[in-house]
Amino acid sequence: MARRFLCRSVGVFRLSRTSPPLTGPRFCSQTEPEPLTVKLQNNGVRRIILNNPKKRNALSLSMLESLRENILTDVDSDDLRVVIISARGPVFSSGHDLKELTSAQGREYHTKVFHTCSEVMTLIQDIPVPVIAMVNGVATAAGCQLVASCDVAVATEKSTFATPGVNVGLFCSTPAVAIGRAVPRKVAMEMLFTGTPISAHDALLHGLISKVVPEERLEEETLAIAQRICQASRPVVALGKATFQRQMAQGRDAAYATASKVMVDNLALRDGQEGIRAFIEKRKPVWSNKAEKAHD
Repeated sequence: MARRFLCRSVGVFRLSRTSPPLTGPRFCSQTEPEPLTVKLQNNGVRRIILNNPKKRNALSLSMLESLRENILTDVDSDDLRVVIISARGPVFSSGHDLKELTSAQGREYHTKVFHTCSEVMTLIQDIPVPVIAMVNGVATAAGCQLVASCDVAVATEKSTFATPGVNVGLFCSTPAVAIGRAVPRKVAMEMLFTGTPISAHDALLHGLISKVVPEERLEEETLAIAQRICQASRPVVALGKATFQRQMAQGRDAAYATASKVMVDNLALRDGQEGIRAFIEKRKPVWSNKAEKAHD
C-alpha cells in the first residue's frame, strides 16, 4: 500500500486548527481508505485513535487486530511511557461488528473474534505502561469493555456507557468481565440485564471512569494526566501497575504478602533509591528509567 501522509500538525497533538481535539487526524489524500486505527507518539505519549467513525468505530476483527498491533509495537521501549486510546466521531465504540457474528461466519470465526478481543483487553492491563481511555461520546458493549479495561478513563459530560447486547439477543458476557471488575456488582447486573445507558456522571460515581470534564477541556485534562505519568520512573510505574493487577485478584493476606515483597523489590531499584535520596536532599529526582538494581 502506498505511503500516506498526515496533514501538518499544530501543537503537541492538535492535528489541524479546524479539527476537533484528540478525535483523530485528517488525511491529505482521499483516494485510499483510511486505516482502522492511527498511532501517533510524541514525548513518551502514544495515541491510538479508533478511526472508523462511519461504522461507529465497531470493534471488528480487523479493528481489534490493528489495535493489538498498535499496543504491542515497541511496547518495551524506554521511549514509551503512557498510551491514550481515543476515537474519531461521536461514538467512541459501538462494540463488536454484528455483521461478523451471523451464522454465515461460523463458530470458528466467532471464536477468533472473541479470543482476539479478550487478548486486546488483557494486553491493556498487562503492558508495562498505563493506558488511558479518552471518551467523547457513546461507548457500548465491547466499547464499554474497552473503557473498563483501561487503567484510567477520562470522559466528557455528554458521554454515555451501556451494555445493550441483551436487547439484540447476545448477552454482554465478555464485556461483563471488565465491567464487573470496575463497578459494583448490582450496577453491573442492571446494566447487563436492561441495556440502559448510564451517564458519564453515573459512570464516575460507580467507578467505571476516573474523571468527567467539559468537552472543550478533554484534551487538556487527558494530556495533563499523561504528562504527570511521564514524570515518574518508568520501571517504578511498570512494577506498580503489574503488582496492582496481581494483588487485586488475591485475598487480603496474600495481597499484603505480594505487595510487601514488591515494596522491598522497589527499594532495590536504582530509581527507587534515587527517589528517596532526592527527597532527603530536597531536589528533583533524576530517573534512569532503567530496571537496574541499586542493591540485591
